[in-house]
Amino acid sequence: MTEKIWHLRRCNLFEQLTPEQISRLESRSRSRTYQRKSPIYLPGDHAKDVLLMAAGRAKICSLTEDGKQAIFGFIEPGELFGELAIVDAGERENYAEAVEKSTVIMIPSDALLELMEELPLLSIGITKLIGLRRRRIERRLKNLLFRSNRQRIVHLLLELVEQYGTRTPEGVLIRIKLSHQDLADIIGSTRETVTVVLGRLQREGYVVTSRRKIVVVNLERLAASVNEAPPRLDPRPGLTAR
Repeated sequence: MTEKIWHLRRCNLFEQLTPEQISRLESRSRSRTYQRKSPIYLPGDHAKDVLLMAAGRAKICSLTEDGKQAIFGFIEPGELFGELAIVDAGERENYAEAVEKSTVIMIPSDALLELMEELPLLSIGITKLIGLRRRRIERRLKNLLFRSNRQRIVHLLLELVEQYGTRTPEGVLIRIKLSHQDLADIIGSTRETVTVVLGRLQREGYVVTSRRKIVVVNLERLAASVNEAPPRLDPRPGLTAR
């Protein structure tokens, strides 16, 4: 089994593919390694491929008019991204940057479309993926427009718990390591504000924070503080709940 086929099989959307279909997809795909902080694609690039994160991690971002970074999400091993190339082969609007050294498999969008025609369940899965990411962006926009900094941070912590949470004796550990600046870039705030709000949440017994590490001590109480139900934890390490 080639390395590309192994990585393709790791993507849960491709679990239903036959060996012949996986081999066909592998023959038309190519892989590339990006160093930390290297752009994977930029605004204006032609969206001709759908991308699969084989190893490493990337962030999907946009730059505001005043040069500030807005982070839309993080891509983990086994996840597809750049999936809008399937429905719109125009120019990309956002950019993807490697957070650490990353290997990406580039799948031609027409090759994926052929498989989607053969496998309706694959089409449904990719449609759900697009819908999930759009819903998360809409949720972030709602938070930005209508909620305080504290509420934004609490909602973000709940979202991160859903995606990256693991129960430990101390509480729910958020496995992804994010700086206060990263958190600020996600919620449209400042690093100083994030530091102040996290300090208050820690003093109030909701979380315990250390260097790029967050543990939610009482998930139910934290969710109740913003009138939300506790999120469902994803049992698969490193993968985003779908």
